[in-house]
Amino acid sequence: MRAYKHIVQYYETDKMGITHHSNYIRWMEEARVDYLQQIGWDYAKLEELGIISPVVSVDCQYKNTTTFSDEILIDVSVTEFKGIKLVLHYEMKNKDGKVVCEANSSHCFLDQNGRPIRLSKQFPEFNEKLLSLVS
Repeated sequence: MRAYKHIVQYYETDKMGITHHSNYIRWMEEARVDYLQQIGWDYAKLEELGIISPVVSVDCQYKNTTTFSDEILIDVSVTEFKGIKLVLHYEMKNKDGKVVCEANSSHCFLDQNGRPIRLSKQFPEFNEKLLSLVS
């Protein structure tokens, strides 16, 4: 998988010129959307199938600061999937390869009425794809 690239925007920085911590969560979502597209299961496809995948939890460890116009590469990997909950890991690095943030997000899968979906029964191809990506 190729890393997702984000360029820090001016509006993402605070009065001290440092990226505000809340933006890393947004970058995780951008990277997650890109990752799903790369594996052939983009959000448009999931929504067409009636699958929604809300965030259940987020955990971030901020390692180094970023500032306006920094190029951040975000690697996404699947660390856990057992059919119900999906856990993704994000490693964000600057152009020098220094880790600026490590994070995890957990997701579940629901139908459009908010009921849990068992992917193995209802969407076995998607289930198998996620299982094959667990590292």
